[in-house]
Amino acid sequence: MKPTLLIIEDNEQNLYLATYLLEQSGFKVASARSASAGIRLAGEIRPALIVLDIQLPEMDGYAVARALRQNAALSAVPIVAVTSYAMVGDRERALEAGCNGYIEKPINPDTFRSQIEEHLNARPAGGEIQS
Repeated sequence: MKPTLLIIEDNEQNLYLATYLLEQSGFKVASARSASAGIRLAGEIRPALIVLDIQLPEMDGYAVARALRQNAALSAVPIVAVTSYAMVGDRERALEAGCNGYIEKPINPDTFRSQIEEHLNARPAGGEIQS
């Protein structure tokens, strides 16, 4: 069985689509609909990868990524930002916050799974994988 992934996404339709695509590929998927719930759940389950929406209530995904990177137990977990922010500099801003990758919404169902799988063995932004 493939590893557990965490999706932090507040939009029900986006969450459903991403979950469906990843579960069809054999991943176990956990989800959180808010930033605080996502940070808490990540610490509890220690997922193999986090799919992170940037537009979240409470705090944005950049702040979530920075908070996740401050947790030593999660510092090596790849984070992939999935967002409708597609302006010049948005990708760089996500990477600077600690994300390993950036996927624009709407996601492409034909490539989403492979884009996520590319990051499963990625190194965290600015660091090395810790064992």
